[in-house]
Amino acid sequence: MNQIFTEMGKSIERGDAPGVEKLVRAALEEGHSPLEIMQKGLVAPMEEIGVRFRDGELFVPEVLVAARAMQAGMGILKPLLSESDKASRAGTVVIGTVQGDIHDIGKNLVAMLLEGAGFEVIDVGIDVKPEVFVEAVKEHKADILGLSALLTTTMPAFKDVLAALEEAGLRSQVKVMVGGAPVTAEYAEKVGADGYAEDGPTAVEVARKLVS
Repeated sequence: MNQIFTEMGKSIERGDAPGVEKLVRAALEEGHSPLEIMQKGLVAPMEEIGVRFRDGELFVPEVLVAARAMQAGMGILKPLLSESDKASRAGTVVIGTVQGDIHDIGKNLVAMLLEGAGFEVIDVGIDVKPEVFVEAVKEHKADILGLSALLTTTMPAFKDVLAALEEAGLRSQVKVMVGGAPVTAEYAEKVGADGYAEDGPTAVEVARKLVS
């Protein structure tokens, strides 16, 4: 791999956002395309970090700082990606924490890892009403809707969102993934979700399967 992409990966792992930005600009000056930089310099290192997190070699704080450094590089590249580049991305994901729930660390981690895996991610935040999810799915033509709940009392909101999608005529057009500490695969199936993930790296794997 080109030395500049190797250095980019090291900067991402250190959480060195200014370093990543500097290397992204240097790679552009060297003539690398925004898509190549994204795939080789940002996505590939984040995928490796995701695997190491899954295997217990890295922990949430380390992954979060790496993901923020990766996003600093993405901030430079996003305006430069052409429509054809964007079309070659893995898919579009709308993600948020359901109404009544203000927890966001798990959601943020999943969003960052999905972006690091080449997905276009639209994070609609916390305490999100069903109609807001529906509007975001419609506006961004989402392939996947990711719903997070960290409280057993807010898990029933998954059903409300699915019902709202059905009412809007969008349910057949979007795959729904759910997750959060109290959520189980059985509960996901019970509410009618298409996928469930217990952690960030698994969420990336499930999302890839859902769009394949």
